Amino acid sequence: MLFSRTPAVRSTADIAVMRRAGRVVAEMHTEIRAAIAPGVSTGQLDRIGREVLARRGATSNFLGYGYPPFPAVICASANDMVVHGVPSDDVVLVDGDIISIDCGAIIDGWHGDAAFTAAVGDVPDEVRRLIAVTEASLDAGIAAMVEGNRIGDIGSAVEQVALAAGLGVVEGYTGHAIGQAMHEDPNIPNQGTPGTGAKLRVGNVLAIEPMLVLGTTETVVLDDEWSVVTADGGWAAHAEHTIAITADGPEVLTLP
Repeated sequence: MLFSRTPAVRSTADIAVMRRAGRVVAEMHTEIRAAIAPGVSTGQLDRIGREVLARRGATSNFLGYGYPPFPAVICASANDMVVHGVPSDDVVLVDGDIISIDCGAIIDGWHGDAAFTAAVGDVPDEVRRLIAVTEASLDAGIAAMVEGNRIGDIGSAVEQVALAAGLGVVEGYTGHAIGQAMHEDPNIPNQGTPGTGAKLRVGNVLAIEPMLVLGTTETVVLDDEWSVVTADGGWAAHAEHTIAITADGPEVLTLP
């Protein structure tokens, strides 16, 4: 299992470059978040991401990824779409939507990757709570990223926050180690048993990304072969950061 493999240990110099990549991702988030409003298309948000990458001399780790090649620099997933939404000028946000934005950047061969979910205008309290609990579950997973803990401790921390709030944790889509590729071994599930899995060490860099839902945790992949939606149409939220384990504890690399 990828769960049991040991994450690579990065040098302080490598992490310094990943920090630079992470700050580009943070800038993409800041500018895209500021543009989210009723009447804005997800295609427009993608163009904002492209402008930030070009301005900072970074490249996208999303554009051209996988098969079929992903056609954009951000994933834009609205409402019941969990992850991997393909941006389009035909997808226009309206008041009451939520939108998750997932994006990354490469600097000198090293990767950053992060996601957030935002409300578009006025949304019901249960939807705002979904977003808040998703962020809290990410915070709990980050707090578990200390030397001597294990991968199962991260997943357990994420899961316990979600379950305590009565929310579902999407299975089959996970976080991951990250470095000179966006997705490296091992996978980092959003469920887990404390004390199981590979041991965490200073120098590990992981992307933790809980995906929580209001309804069923079952998902369906749409015909574009990318977009993942909930099977029952329940709304979903997604949050992610790239984090390095240091001697002083976890450091989030994808912050401004």
